[in-house]
Amino acid sequence: MSAPNLSNNSSLPFLLVGIPGLETLHVWISIPFCLTYIMTLLGNCTVILTVRLDASLHEPMYYFMSMLAAIDLVFSTAVVPKMLGVFWLGAREIAFEGCFIQMFFIHTFTAVESGVLLAMSFDRYIAICHPLRYSTILTSSRTTKIGLLALARGIAVMIPLMCHLTSLPYCKNRVIPHSYCEHMAVVELACASPTISNLYSITVATLLVGSDSIFITFSYSMILRSVLRLSKEARLKALSTCSSHITIILLFYIGGLLSMYLQLFSLDLDPHIRVLVADFYLTVPPMLNPLIYGVKTKQIREQLVKLIERLVGLRISPAD
Repeated sequence: MSAPNLSNNSSLPFLLVGIPGLETLHVWISIPFCLTYIMTLLGNCTVILTVRLDASLHEPMYYFMSMLAAIDLVFSTAVVPKMLGVFWLGAREIAFEGCFIQMFFIHTFTAVESGVLLAMSFDRYIAICHPLRYSTILTSSRTTKIGLLALARGIAVMIPLMCHLTSLPYCKNRVIPHSYCEHMAVVELACASPTISNLYSITVATLLVGSDSIFITFSYSMILRSVLRLSKEARLKALSTCSSHITIILLFYIGGLLSMYLQLFSLDLDPHIRVLVADFYLTVPPMLNPLIYGVKTKQIREQLVKLIERLVGLRISPAD
C-alpha cells in the first residue's frame, strides 16, 4: 500500500466494540455505569460547590479536594457518555480526531490526578509536621501554581505521545475491542510497529507513578512518625484526615496499575474481563472520591449539611 493511501485511510473513523463477547448484555451492563456517572456528577459538583460557597473551607487542603473533584468530572465525562452511546444506541463510530482527543483527556488527567494526590500528601505533611509554617508555605497563590504545574506536567508528557500516535498509518481493521479509545488497543491497529509508543507509555507511566509514589510514601511515613508523638485526641484527628487521602491514593494507584498490566499481559483472561476492569477503573474511583471526602472529612461533612440546610430551609443533625 502506498504512503498516500495510508495517510488517507488514517482519517477514517474507528469503531468501538463495547464489551467484547457481552454485546447482547450491553443494555443491562449500562445501568451500573449510568448510575455511577450520575453519582459522580452529583458528588463531585457538590464538593466543588461546598468548598466554593463556604469561606471556612478556603484552605489549601480543600482547594486540592476541589481540584481532584474537577479532574474526576473531566475524567469520567471524557469516557462515560460515549460508552453509554455504544451500550444504548449502538453508536460505535468515533471520529479519528475524536478518538485521540478522548485518549488525550484520559491519560493527561490521569497524570494530573497523580500530581494532585502528591500535592495533597505534601499539604498534610506540612500541616501535621510543620503546623506553624503551614500558612506561610502553602499560600493560596502557591496552591494555584501547584495545581497548574500538575496540569502542565500532564499535558507535557502526553503531547509527544499524541503527536506520534496521530502520525501512524492506520490501515488495519478499524474495530477497537474496547468501550473507549484505550491506547494499547488503538495502537495495535496501526500498520507500523507499536514499540516506540508502548515503550514511551510504559516509561512515562513508570516514572510518574514511581516518583509520585515514592514522595507520597515519604510524606505519610513522616506524618506517621510525627503523629505518634501527639496526644491521643490530636493523633485521632490527624489520622482521620489522612485516612481519606490514603484511601483515595490506594484506589487510584492500585486500580491504575491493575488495569495497565491486564492490558499489557493477557494472562489467559477473557477480553471482556480486561475491558471491564479498565472501565470500572475509569468510572468507579471518580464516584467514590467525593463519598470518601464526605465520610472521612468531618469539615466537608459539616459544611455540606449547613449548605443543605440553607438551600432547603431544614434543620439536619449531622451524625458524629
